[in-house]
Amino acid sequence: MAGEITVNSQDEFQEMIDRKDFRIAKAIVDSILENMDNKKRNVHILTVACVEDSAIYDLTLDRKFFSDTLEENLRYFIEQERYEECQKIVEAIDKLKKKKS
Repeated sequence: MAGEITVNSQDEFQEMIDRKDFRIAKAIVDSILENMDNKKRNVHILTVACVEDSAIYDLTLDRKFFSDTLEENLRYFIEQERYEECQKIVEAIDKLKKKKS
């Protein structure tokens, strides 16, 4: 199941991205890990509900970018000292790289 974030405006979501809000990284990583064995090419990663616009944005990720995305988000888990989750991320990256070769 993809993560969901509710914001008041698109600007607020952009600020979260600019601040590198850990909730975004967590939602992305959790969604990837949950979909490691899913055969779909594009996987629903995050839903952003924007209150002011009365809009919902669904973000998807192509499977071929799973490894790179996990590597990029691993640093946020290290900064938050979430080491058990870091181990799961590293294992997933290794698994994905083995599939490619």
